[in-house]
Amino acid sequence: MGPTRTPDFSIPLWKIDFNKPYKVNCLRKIMKILGIDEAGRGPVIGPLIVAGVMIDKDDEDKLEGVKDSKLLKHDVRIELDAKIKRDSKFKIIEVSPKEIDEALLSEELNLNWLEAHKQAEIINELKPDRAIIDCPSTNCPAFEEYLRDLLEDKNVELVVEHKADMNYPTCAAASILAKVRREEAMDEIKKKYGNTGPGYPANPITKKFVAENWEKYPEIFRQTWATFKKHQKMKDQKSLDVF
Repeated sequence: MGPTRTPDFSIPLWKIDFNKPYKVNCLRKIMKILGIDEAGRGPVIGPLIVAGVMIDKDDEDKLEGVKDSKLLKHDVRIELDAKIKRDSKFKIIEVSPKEIDEALLSEELNLNWLEAHKQAEIINELKPDRAIIDCPSTNCPAFEEYLRDLLEDKNVELVVEHKADMNYPTCAAASILAKVRREEAMDEIKKKYGNTGPGYPANPITKKFVAENWEKYPEIFRQTWATFKKHQKMKDQKSLDVF
C-alpha cells in the first residue's frame, strides 16, 4: 500500500468554485466536455443524425487523430467510430423524414430549432460541465439563447460556434459518430428500396431515384424539400391539364 496523501486545505472551502477544475489533491474536479454535431441536414432522403460525445477534459488525448468527419476516408471513420464509442460517453439521435417535415410545417419550429431540441436532449441526458455546439444557425447568439431555454441545468457552459467540428476534438468526434450512423442508415435504405445515391438533391443518382420513386416510398423522403415538392407540383399540373 502506497503512502497516504494529505488533503491540501490551503484554499478556504468557501472560496472554491466547484464548477471549475482544481488541481489541488482531493479538491480537484474534472470538467466533463461534450461536443455535439450532426450529419444529414441537406439530403432529401433519409434521417438527420445528431450525435454527442462527452469525455473528461484530462482524457482529451484519447481523441488523438479525430478530425471533422468530412476530412476522413470511410474506413478511417469506421475505425475511429469504434474507438470513440469505447473511450467516451455518447448519445446518437436519429430524426426521421416524417419528424423533420412535421417540424417544418409547424408554426413553432424550423430545422434549426428542431436540431436545438435534439441537442438539448443530449445535454440533459449526459449532463456535461461544458457543451460545445457546431452551430447550424447564422445567428449563434440567438441559437444559444434558444438552446439554453431548453436545458434542465441552466448553468451548463455553452460554446456555440460555426465550424466547431474543425476546432474542438469532442465536436469532431461527434461529427464522426453522426456521419457513420447516417451512412449506415442510408445503406439500410438502399438494401430495402434500391440505389438512392447519397440522398443529396444535386446528386444525379438521387435525382433519378426521386423522380422514379417519390410516390412509391413516401416514408423515406423529406416531403417539404423542394426536390420532392417539384414532382408533386408536376403531377398536380398534369391533373389540371386533363380538365
